[in-house]
Amino acid sequence: MAIEFFTRREQKYLITKQQYEKMILHLSPHMRPDLNGQDGFYSVTSLYFDNDEGDIYYETKNKLKFRQKLRLRIYDQATLNDRAFFEIKQKNRKVVHKRRMVLPLREAYDYLGSLGMPNVDAYQTSNQQVFKEIDSFKQLYRLKPEMIVSYDRQALHGINDDDLRITFDMNLRCRKDDLRVENGPYGMNFIDPNLVVLEVKVTDSIPLWLTRILQKLACENRSASKYCTSYELLHQMNLAQTYHEPVLIGG
Repeated sequence: MAIEFFTRREQKYLITKQQYEKMILHLSPHMRPDLNGQDGFYSVTSLYFDNDEGDIYYETKNKLKFRQKLRLRIYDQATLNDRAFFEIKQKNRKVVHKRRMVLPLREAYDYLGSLGMPNVDAYQTSNQQVFKEIDSFKQLYRLKPEMIVSYDRQALHGINDDDLRITFDMNLRCRKDDLRVENGPYGMNFIDPNLVVLEVKVTDSIPLWLTRILQKLACENRSASKYCTSYELLHQMNLAQTYHEPVLIGG
């Protein structure tokens, strides 16, 4: 059964492909591949939500002490009959809380297409209480599908510490013209393809041996949000198309 509640600290780094390759070698005595995917490799495709005012974007961009996001996520390829993950991600200072539930992708689309106040008890979900929280958040913020963010991920777990998780996200892409997650991970790169987003996820603190590896490889701590970076690129593109100007994508 999928884990539905998380509370942990997350630290992000933006590294090069060369740093990534060296990092994997240094981690091999301490980490094992995630049980999901093939040797810890899989793709992630997420549908993010926002409102017409961009409240979710601005809460994240302005780094409010308490902020939250809603997303619908699948792993690798999925059909309408496969499972999808509806998730609220909340950040309170530096602590991340996640609550998610599982339902068939077809059911998720049916819910999103419903008008007014849908009866969440009528849906086939793994956790009705979480679904009610998701629905309340969606109704309060007037959320609607905004964009899709996708990437290729390699995930590792600590051999002697199950609470330690490290992920490497590569080939990060976004799109706004096709908001069907089952159509797969594709879109415009919003981070230089030669860069990798490294995330260290722990319950308490990063172990000393890992801190030393990060320092040795000069990994740069970056707290940039995938959602915010994608949002800015897609809105820049929209303005450029409106005024017939070129779009400049930074590294």
